[in-house]
Amino acid sequence: MAKAKKAELDLSTEERIKEAASIVFTKKGYGNARTRDIAEEAGINLALLNYYFRSKEKLFQIVMAERIDKLFGVLGPILHDEATTLEEKLEKITESYINMLLEHPDLPIFVLSEIRNNPEQLANRFQARKHLKESVFIKQLIARRSDINPFHFLMNLLGMNLFPFVAKPVMAPIVGNEEMYRQLMEQRKKLVPAWMKLMLDQG
Repeated sequence: MAKAKKAELDLSTEERIKEAASIVFTKKGYGNARTRDIAEEAGINLALLNYYFRSKEKLFQIVMAERIDKLFGVLGPILHDEATTLEEKLEKITESYINMLLEHPDLPIFVLSEIRNNPEQLANRFQARKHLKESVFIKQLIARRSDINPFHFLMNLLGMNLFPFVAKPVMAPIVGNEEMYRQLMEQRKKLVPAWMKLMLDQG
Protein backbone atom coordinates (compact mmCIF):
# COMPACT_ATOMS: atom_id res chain seq x y z
CA MET A 1 0.00 0.00 0.00
CA ALA A 2 2.83 2.40 0.91
CA LYS A 3 4.61 1.68 -2.37
CA ALA A 4 1.41 2.28 -4.33
CA LYS A 5 0.87 5.63 -2.59
CA LYS A 6 4.46 6.66 -3.27
CA ALA A 7 4.12 5.73 -6.94
CA GLU A 8 0.89 7.73 -7.16
CA LEU A 9 2.54 10.71 -5.46
CA ASP A 10 5.56 10.47 -7.76
CA LEU A 11 3.30 10.43 -10.81
CA SER A 12 1.26 13.43 -9.68
CA THR A 13 4.43 15.38 -8.85
CA GLU A 14 5.95 14.55 -12.23
CA GLU A 15 2.80 15.65 -14.03
CA ARG A 16 2.69 18.87 -12.01
CA ILE A 17 6.30 19.62 -12.92
CA LYS A 18 5.69 18.90 -16.61
CA GLU A 19 2.59 21.09 -16.67
CA ALA A 20 4.49 23.90 -14.94
CA ALA A 21 7.37 23.48 -17.39
CA SER A 22 4.99 23.76 -20.33
CA ILE A 23 3.61 27.03 -18.93
CA VAL A 24 7.06 28.51 -18.29
CA PHE A 25 8.51 27.37 -21.62
CA THR A 26 5.48 28.84 -23.43
CA LYS A 27 5.86 32.20 -21.68
CA LYS A 28 9.64 32.52 -21.78
CA GLY A 29 10.92 30.09 -24.39
CA TYR A 30 13.55 27.46 -23.69
CA GLY A 31 16.48 29.88 -23.58
CA ASN A 32 15.00 32.26 -21.00
CA ALA A 33 13.28 29.67 -18.81
CA ARG A 34 15.03 28.73 -15.56
CA THR A 35 14.52 25.58 -13.54
CA ARG A 36 13.83 27.83 -10.56
CA ASP A 37 10.93 29.42 -12.47
CA ILE A 38 9.51 25.96 -13.20
CA ALA A 39 9.86 24.86 -9.57
CA GLU A 40 8.03 28.00 -8.40
CA GLU A 41 5.26 27.46 -10.96
CA ALA A 42 4.88 23.84 -9.78
CA GLY A 43 4.88 24.86 -6.11
CA ILE A 44 7.89 22.72 -5.20
CA ASN A 45 11.51 23.35 -4.26
CA LEU A 46 14.35 23.24 -6.77
CA ALA A 47 15.90 20.14 -5.20
CA LEU A 48 12.70 18.15 -5.77
CA LEU A 49 12.55 19.24 -9.40
CA ASN A 50 16.16 18.14 -9.89
CA TYR A 51 15.31 14.80 -8.27
CA TYR A 52 12.68 14.06 -10.93
CA PHE A 53 14.38 15.73 -13.89
CA ARG A 54 18.15 16.09 -13.83
CA SER A 55 18.34 19.08 -16.15
CA LYS A 56 16.29 21.72 -17.91
CA GLU A 57 17.23 20.13 -21.24
CA LYS A 58 15.94 16.70 -20.22
CA LEU A 59 12.71 18.18 -18.88
CA PHE A 60 12.23 20.21 -22.05
CA GLN A 61 12.81 17.19 -24.30
CA ILE A 62 10.22 15.15 -22.39
CA VAL A 63 7.64 17.95 -22.33
CA MET A 64 8.24 18.81 -25.99
CA ALA A 65 7.90 15.19 -27.13
CA GLU A 66 4.62 14.81 -25.22
CA ARG A 67 3.24 18.08 -26.60
CA ILE A 68 4.18 17.17 -30.18
CA ASP A 69 2.49 13.80 -29.71
CA LYS A 70 -0.62 15.53 -28.41
CA LEU A 71 -0.75 18.21 -31.11
CA PHE A 72 0.01 16.06 -34.15
CA GLY A 73 -0.67 12.56 -32.85
CA VAL A 74 -4.42 12.93 -33.37
CA LEU A 75 -3.84 13.06 -37.11
CA GLY A 76 -2.32 9.62 -37.67
CA PRO A 77 -5.25 7.32 -36.85
CA ILE A 78 -7.67 9.53 -38.78
CA LEU A 79 -5.47 9.92 -41.87
CA HIS A 80 -4.92 6.16 -42.11
CA ASP A 81 -8.49 5.05 -41.39
CA GLU A 82 -9.74 3.02 -44.37
CA ALA A 83 -13.27 2.82 -42.98
CA THR A 84 -14.08 6.54 -43.28
CA THR A 85 -14.68 8.74 -46.31
CA LEU A 86 -12.67 11.86 -47.08
CA GLU A 87 -15.54 14.03 -45.85
CA GLU A 88 -15.76 12.08 -42.60
CA LYS A 89 -12.02 12.51 -42.07
CA LEU A 90 -12.40 16.28 -42.42
CA GLU A 91 -15.06 16.25 -39.72
CA LYS A 92 -13.05 13.99 -37.40
CA ILE A 93 -9.83 15.99 -37.76
CA THR A 94 -11.61 19.26 -37.07
CA GLU A 95 -13.58 17.99 -34.09
CA SER A 96 -10.53 16.26 -32.57
CA TYR A 97 -8.34 19.33 -32.90
CA ILE A 98 -10.86 21.83 -31.60
CA ASN A 99 -11.77 19.65 -28.61
CA MET A 100 -8.10 19.17 -27.75
CA LEU A 101 -7.19 22.83 -28.19
CA LEU A 102 -10.13 24.05 -26.13
CA GLU A 103 -8.66 21.95 -23.34
CA HIS A 104 -5.04 22.97 -24.06
CA PRO A 105 -5.23 26.40 -25.77
CA ASP A 106 -1.53 27.23 -25.31
CA LEU A 107 -0.38 23.99 -26.91
CA PRO A 108 0.08 25.20 -30.52
CA ILE A 109 2.00 28.32 -29.46
CA PHE A 110 4.40 26.26 -27.35
CA VAL A 111 4.99 23.55 -29.95
CA LEU A 112 5.12 25.74 -33.05
CA SER A 113 7.48 28.29 -31.53
CA GLU A 114 9.96 25.58 -30.59
CA ILE A 115 9.57 23.63 -33.85
CA ARG A 116 10.59 26.82 -35.62
CA ASN A 117 13.92 26.61 -33.80
CA ASN A 118 14.27 22.84 -34.28
CA PRO A 119 12.16 21.76 -37.28
CA GLU A 120 13.83 18.37 -37.68
CA GLN A 121 12.39 17.32 -34.32
CA LEU A 122 8.88 17.02 -35.76
CA ALA A 123 10.00 15.48 -39.04
CA ASN A 124 12.17 12.89 -37.31
CA ARG A 125 9.62 12.03 -34.65
CA PHE A 126 6.75 11.30 -37.00
CA GLN A 127 8.54 10.70 -40.32
CA ALA A 128 5.87 13.16 -41.39
CA ARG A 129 6.43 13.16 -45.14
CA LYS A 130 6.37 9.35 -45.40
CA HIS A 131 3.27 9.01 -43.24
CA LEU A 132 1.38 11.71 -45.11
CA LYS A 133 2.22 10.52 -48.61
CA GLU A 134 1.17 6.96 -47.79
CA SER A 135 -1.98 7.90 -45.89
CA VAL A 136 -5.49 6.90 -46.94
CA PHE A 137 -6.45 10.57 -46.64
CA ILE A 138 -3.99 11.67 -49.34
CA LYS A 139 -4.99 8.78 -51.61
CA GLN A 140 -8.67 9.66 -51.23
CA LEU A 141 -7.96 13.31 -51.89
CA ILE A 142 -5.95 12.58 -55.05
CA ALA A 143 -8.67 10.22 -56.28
CA ARG A 144 -11.26 12.94 -55.70
CA ARG A 145 -9.29 15.94 -56.98
CA SER A 146 -6.03 15.07 -58.70
CA ASP A 147 -5.66 18.71 -59.77
CA ILE A 148 -5.27 19.89 -56.15
CA ASN A 149 -1.89 19.66 -54.48
CA PRO A 150 -2.81 17.60 -51.38
CA PHE A 151 -0.36 19.51 -49.20
CA HIS A 152 -2.11 22.81 -49.99
CA PHE A 153 -5.34 21.18 -48.91
CA LEU A 154 -3.87 19.79 -45.69
CA MET A 155 -2.19 23.12 -44.82
CA ASN A 156 -5.52 24.89 -45.26
CA LEU A 157 -7.25 22.36 -43.02
CA LEU A 158 -4.63 22.54 -40.26
CA GLY A 159 -4.41 26.32 -40.54
CA MET A 160 -8.16 26.72 -40.11
CA ASN A 161 -8.05 24.58 -36.98
CA LEU A 162 -4.81 25.79 -35.38
CA PHE A 163 -4.66 29.49 -36.22
CA PRO A 164 -7.68 30.59 -34.13
CA PHE A 165 -5.86 29.27 -31.05
CA VAL A 166 -2.52 30.82 -32.03
CA ALA A 167 -4.32 34.14 -32.56
CA LYS A 168 -6.49 33.83 -29.44
CA PRO A 169 -4.64 36.51 -27.39
CA VAL A 170 -5.49 39.03 -30.13
CA MET A 171 -8.89 37.72 -31.22
CA ALA A 172 -10.56 36.83 -27.90
CA PRO A 173 -10.81 40.46 -26.66
CA ILE A 174 -12.19 41.50 -30.05
CA VAL A 175 -14.79 38.72 -29.99
CA GLY A 176 -15.89 39.72 -26.49
CA ASN A 177 -14.96 37.25 -23.78
CA GLU A 178 -13.77 33.70 -23.14
CA GLU A 179 -17.23 32.16 -23.30
CA MET A 180 -18.05 33.84 -26.61
CA TYR A 181 -14.72 32.68 -28.03
CA ARG A 182 -15.46 29.09 -27.01
CA GLN A 183 -18.83 29.35 -28.74
CA LEU A 184 -17.09 30.46 -31.93
CA MET A 185 -14.73 27.49 -31.73
CA GLU A 186 -17.68 25.13 -31.24
CA GLN A 187 -19.29 26.59 -34.36
CA ARG A 188 -16.09 25.96 -36.31
CA LYS A 189 -16.51 22.21 -35.79
CA LYS A 190 -19.21 22.37 -38.47
CA LEU A 191 -17.98 25.35 -40.46
CA VAL A 192 -14.41 24.21 -41.18
CA PRO A 193 -15.41 20.84 -42.73
CA ALA A 194 -18.11 22.65 -44.73
CA TRP A 195 -15.56 25.12 -46.11
CA MET A 196 -13.11 22.35 -46.95
CA LYS A 197 -15.85 20.40 -48.75
CA LEU A 198 -16.58 23.50 -50.84
CA MET A 199 -12.95 23.43 -51.96
CA LEU A 200 -13.39 19.82 -53.02
CA ASP A 201 -16.53 20.62 -54.99
CA GLN A 202 -15.11 23.63 -56.84
CA GLY A 203 -13.71 23.12 -60.29
